Amino acid sequence: MGHSSRLIFPALFAVGLFLVPATLPAQNPSDQQNNSSAPSSDKTKQQQEHKSLGKLESELPTPYKKWLEEDVTYIITDEERRAFLQLQTNEEREQFIEQFWLRRDPTPDTPENEFKEEHYRRIAYANEHFASGVPGWKTDRGRIYIIWGKPDEIESHPSGGTYNRPDSEGGGTTSTYPFEQWTYRHMEGIGDNITLEFVDTTMTGEYHLTSDPGEKDALKEVPGAGLSELEEEGLSSKTDRFTRTDGSTAPLPIGALPESQEEFTRIENFAKVFQPPPVKFPDLEEDVTSRIVRDEIKFSYRFDFMRITSDTVLVPITIQIPNSQLSYQEKDSVHTATINLFAKVSTLTGRTVQTFEDVIDDRFPDSLFEKEVKGDSVYQKALPLSPGLYRLDIVLKDVNSSNVGVVNARLDVPPYDDDKLNASSLILADLIQPVASNQIGVGQFVIGELKVRPKIDQSFFTNQPLGIYLQFYNFKVDDKTHKNDASIVIRVTQDGLDGREVIRGVQTGEQLGQNGEEVTIHSLVALSSLTPGQYHLQIEATDQLTKQTLTREAVFTVKEPPVSTSAQNAPGR
Repeated sequence: MGHSSRLIFPALFAVGLFLVPATLPAQNPSDQQNNSSAPSSDKTKQQQEHKSLGKLESELPTPYKKWLEEDVTYIITDEERRAFLQLQTNEEREQFIEQFWLRRDPTPDTPENEFKEEHYRRIAYANEHFASGVPGWKTDRGRIYIIWGKPDEIESHPSGGTYNRPDSEGGGTTSTYPFEQWTYRHMEGIGDNITLEFVDTTMTGEYHLTSDPGEKDALKEVPGAGLSELEEEGLSSKTDRFTRTDGSTAPLPIGALPESQEEFTRIENFAKVFQPPPVKFPDLEEDVTSRIVRDEIKFSYRFDFMRITSDTVLVPITIQIPNSQLSYQEKDSVHTATINLFAKVSTLTGRTVQTFEDVIDDRFPDSLFEKEVKGDSVYQKALPLSPGLYRLDIVLKDVNSSNVGVVNARLDVPPYDDDKLNASSLILADLIQPVASNQIGVGQFVIGELKVRPKIDQSFFTNQPLGIYLQFYNFKVDDKTHKNDASIVIRVTQDGLDGREVIRGVQTGEQLGQNGEEVTIHSLVALSSLTPGQYHLQIEATDQLTKQTLTREAVFTVKEPPVSTSAQNAPGR
């Protein structure tokens, strides 16, 4: 068994101030010389970093700022906080938060995260039981409860009153303010049988953690009242309480002071008791930190939905990787980057539905490398899935550099009811072209007889066409004519839906040559007449027989094409 400790901290320490005892040995002159000659750059650097992180924290979007400053403020490590503040996108923040809880999950192979559930239960309990003009989670009792959980024993004196001091506090009888003593049989990283003391000196219910066992003494400044045994015998006086150099105002002890109440033990334990609890699974720490702190691969992705049957949906998952983030090796005038890809689709209960893995090779000759390294590599995998809510995990690893990119996303596959007008995702593509007859329905980006490559950032140059792909389902077919009565309106406006209409087209099912229940829109729209800026695309389908209308919308950007190096260097430019 470890030694029994009483850990009681003054409010002074709670704001990060530490008293230096007057009895410390004099500093060696050589040490003073070394200290005086030590560069101040480290301190300046720390101050600059603290200021920079503070600015980043103030600029966080509200939900993530609340998560950092309230939800996990007591349990997040300094390294994790620093890493979180340096993230650039909400997607990265969501990934971080998921990994944060996963690192602490005692049963990572189950859908439940007991640590997370217990943490939020503790916050709720603290708010319910420890509020005192401020939310319970902000109080000292709330903070300790959230970090360490319910104590094994609580000795509560809500009204204060008569108190018989132990020998370590000088003995004798006094009257106290309200106080509580919480005892933990074990505190990981601190020891066994640790007692924390909280005192309400204002009598308002605002208990604070104290390291001074004399702070709860309501009579310590009343002459002749609440004397200790030594004071009653004339061997000590009350003034001796206020000349102690160890941060305590308790009477002098009877006998030796227990090691647990010596000043440096109390200060050391104080620093530990307010530290975030140790992570349950340090073996995950290196992996998670490397994903967040080092220069990981940041890639874009999207998923689309297309009906196969009423209970099966085709889900093309498209991944776009900036080539500039990859590491290329040159051999025989060919530059090669290799990416290992692994992805998993699982249910919310953790059951794996599908996995796929692939190797993506980028190879560019010397003559094209400088141009192509500024572009992107695009990969797609289409999965048939039943309607429902899934989790999608994608992991990329650059074989040459070992850099890793990770995405964890919510995948909500919609149902396609047979009795109402419905539609697939609206895809804006930089490539739409027919495929050979032997490639129909096979390979990346292939939908039926067409190759449709999504442009994930939905930005297009004025010298390239805008590809549009969309499927509508469940048009009613007239019993007599055996044709639908579909009307499709395509509108492009600048600067939002209420902006100036720059493109408009109206077609019927008859004109499209598609008279059945399903109508597919696929076209290439020239952008050369459009000025650079943001545009809004709206495709509205109306079933004139059932009077149902359905709209799909997307926003895209038109940009000037980049000026080539040769053009920049041409005479007269």
